[in-house]
Amino acid sequence: MTTVALIGPDGAGKTTVARELATTLPMPVRYLYMGVSADSSNVMLPTTRLARRLKRALGSPPDTAGPPAHVRPRSRPRSAPKRVLAAGRSGLRLANRTAEEWYRQGLAWRWQRAGAIVLFDRHYFIDYHAYDVSGDHDRSIGQRLHGLLLGRLYPKPDLVVYLDAPAEVLLARKGEGTLDALEARRGEYRAIAPLVPRFVEVDATQPLETVVREVADRILEVAARRERHDRPRA
Repeated sequence: MTTVALIGPDGAGKTTVARELATTLPMPVRYLYMGVSADSSNVMLPTTRLARRLKRALGSPPDTAGPPAHVRPRSRPRSAPKRVLAAGRSGLRLANRTAEEWYRQGLAWRWQRAGAIVLFDRHYFIDYHAYDVSGDHDRSIGQRLHGLLLGRLYPKPDLVVYLDAPAEVLLARKGEGTLDALEARRGEYRAIAPLVPRFVEVDATQPLETVVREVADRILEVAARRERHDRPRA
C-alpha cells in the first residue's frame, strides 16, 4: 500500500488528524510515530526504552524536544579523557538512533506488504533535514554521518502532507517556541517539497472535519495511483 507522512510545526494538529484518519479511510491504517521524542513513540527498541527509563530515574525532564538547534553552544575545553567519553556517548546515541529509525521503517514495510496505509506522524528525514542532512550550517561528524544515512538511504514517504498554520496560531495552540522560530520551521518544511515524491500543503486553521476530509482525499488519490501502477498488466 502507501506511506503517508503528516508533518508540520508543533500545534499544527498532526496527531489529532492522524487519529481521525484511522477511522475515516476505507482501508486498514497503521499509525507510526516517526519523530525523535521517545515519550511520544508508540513503538521503540528495547535499548531506547532502557535509555528512557534511565533518564527518568536520573530526573531528566520528559523527552519532547525536537532535533538540536542549528547553532550549538560553545563548550568549555575538556580534558582528553572527557573528550573520549563524550565521543563514545555520541557514537552510542547515533547508533541507537539509527537502529531505531530503521526498525520503524522495517515495521512500515511489513505493514505495507499486508495492505495497510502506513500513516507516519512526522518523519525522520524531514525533521532532521535542516539540521543533519543540509550542508547550510556547521555540522558535527555525527550529524554529517546521520544526515548521509537519511539523505542517501532512508526511504521517502509516497505522500507528504504538510499541515500549515500561521506562527501566531501555532504559538497560541501549543505555547511552545517563539514566533521567529516557528516561522523558520514553516520555511524548513516547505523546502522539503522538491525532495519527496509528492508534497501537498493543507491549511490547518480550517475546521478539523475539513482538514481530515482534505487529507483523506489526497491519500486516496495517491493510493489509487499506486494501486494502478502495481496492478499486473494483462
